[in-house]
Amino acid sequence: MTMPPVLHPAVRTLIDAANLGDTEAFLDAFTPYVGIVDDWGRRFNGPREIQRWSDSEFIGKRVTLKVVHFYYTDDAEVIVIAQVGGDGFNGPSTFTFRIADDRVTEMRITA
Repeated sequence: MTMPPVLHPAVRTLIDAANLGDTEAFLDAFTPYVGIVDDWGRRFNGPREIQRWSDSEFIGKRVTLKVVHFYYTDDAEVIVIAQVGGDGFNGPSTFTFRIADDRVTEMRITA
């Protein structure tokens, strides 16, 4: 019997930080200085831009992320389907994560 895959620890850390409203831990989940958030084509580079985005549209909106499904691609990406809640967008979203050195290099949000 094959064990189900485990969500990458860097992705789990980022999701847990968002759910706890912990901006510092959320930012620490990204690679220093080069992390990227791509929110439907709007790109935010580095901790300052990511924090501004998060303060107004993610953690600042008391986001909640309930992982519904996840899988890994051949391109070493982690795809997470999550039910998003909070005071901003609510509904299903797809999050694509790229990882390097056990940190998130990119979080891309799409439908």
